[in-house]
Amino acid sequence: MNHKTYVVTGGNTGIGKAIAMALAQKRVHVVLVSRNPQKGQSTVTEIQQATRHEAVDVVVGDLGTVASTHQLATTLLESYPHMSVLINNAGIWMTKRETNEDNIEQSFMVNHLAPFILSTRLLPCLTANTPGRIVNVNAGLYVRGKLDLDKTPYGEDFSRMGTYANTKLCNLLFTRELAKRIKDSGVTVNAVHPGVIRTHLGDTAGIGGMILGVVKRFWGTPEAGAQAPVWLATSPEVEGMNGHYFDLQTATEVNEIARDDALGLKLWNLSVALAKLETFPV
Repeated sequence: MNHKTYVVTGGNTGIGKAIAMALAQKRVHVVLVSRNPQKGQSTVTEIQQATRHEAVDVVVGDLGTVASTHQLATTLLESYPHMSVLINNAGIWMTKRETNEDNIEQSFMVNHLAPFILSTRLLPCLTANTPGRIVNVNAGLYVRGKLDLDKTPYGEDFSRMGTYANTKLCNLLFTRELAKRIKDSGVTVNAVHPGVIRTHLGDTAGIGGMILGVVKRFWGTPEAGAQAPVWLATSPEVEGMNGHYFDLQTATEVNEIARDDALGLKLWNLSVALAKLETFPV
């Protein structure tokens, strides 16, 4: 396993940091993506010292816009031609509607469109280094998603809980559609719910934030949340499994809307357009 290069987005904090730490303990080459260069390098140093494993790098990248995500993909392709595993872990939970320079709602961008861009752009590299894997860190809240492709990507139906659920539903629909397209390529893609984990997602000020902070004390640690994604990225038990949703380490059937192949195809085509991938062979 030690010849493989594993890329982890959102790798400088929370579950992503714990994933990177666990992978370093397995003596693989770990590349963590961080928007903040100082925090990213600090995390690399911490992991190297804790694991006594030097093959840990940071790449500075921003998943907040289409252009910056494409730039990250280009950097990864140029710097790490031996990538074989991509763990799309980075995620946000917006407390109010915000759109980026592309007029795309921010959580739709980070939670769905950025993983879409990275997965499709990096796919030729992963295919060249088979067996390859793509792991999409999802959430059980996808079941509350009620996706409207005319509104959700732009935040026109924004709600704090609903939008987060919608983006996770998008990510799951994308996982299933991509799995069909890469069948027999030597690369697999699966989604995983890591459990209810104590991270900074959804943090806010005020009474609501205080209550959430108290509740989170009873949630799992980032280290616990890293276990299922790391297992899905490394275990021979799931070799060849493709297009599945795992609740922790159990393959679980998704709900009816997440099985809607027609909706998944519409989302795929919209994502290609929003990601400016019209000329890219996906």
